[in-house]
Amino acid sequence: MVDQRRPWVVGVSGASGTPYAAAVIRALFDAGEAVDLVVSRAARLTILDETGAPFRDAHWKDDLATWLGRSINDVVYWPAGDLAAGPSSGSYQAKGMLVVPASTAACAGIAIGLSKDLLQRAAEVNLKERRPVVVVPRETPVTRSHLEHLIALHDAGAVVLPASPGFYSAGAAATAAQLVDFIAGKVLDAAGVSHTLFTRWSGDLGHSR
Repeated sequence: MVDQRRPWVVGVSGASGTPYAAAVIRALFDAGEAVDLVVSRAARLTILDETGAPFRDAHWKDDLATWLGRSINDVVYWPAGDLAAGPSSGSYQAKGMLVVPASTAACAGIAIGLSKDLLQRAAEVNLKERRPVVVVPRETPVTRSHLEHLIALHDAGAVVLPASPGFYSAGAAATAAQLVDFIAGKVLDAAGVSHTLFTRWSGDLGHSR
């Protein structure tokens, strides 16, 4: 009997921080995980602004490979406007969902069950099915309404994982890539996926350096 494909759904919203999403997707591929990708309309603009590369429905394979800087593995792309897509249904088999980065609008929409696009709908589905959902807000500072939405997400079962990198792996000399990988690694930790994206704290001061 052939095992049924069970991907991680990765939702990329329009918040700044698309390098976090790219690092998470690359690490999932490296771990041998399948990925279902949803890129919001706003995220396309952010990817273009932060990388100079477009992300187009008709050319998503080439655009994804360019964005990631590598060949792509087991991935299915679902347009954000496709509310009939597989991840919109609880019967669609998925391991869970990672929303990275998560804009304030995406957090609010998921928290209140708005389902304005496939990203929000898929996150709501994974929450109701009690699957792991990791939400990575990057906005700072935050308003009271944003905090309330994050609390609602926490209470619904999501892991709220702000994009706040630690410095104990490389210290003040940490590169941007190391800080990005730290957050991507924490996302994979929360999802229970093995990785080697950062040096773990060992209890010895300065050991990782």
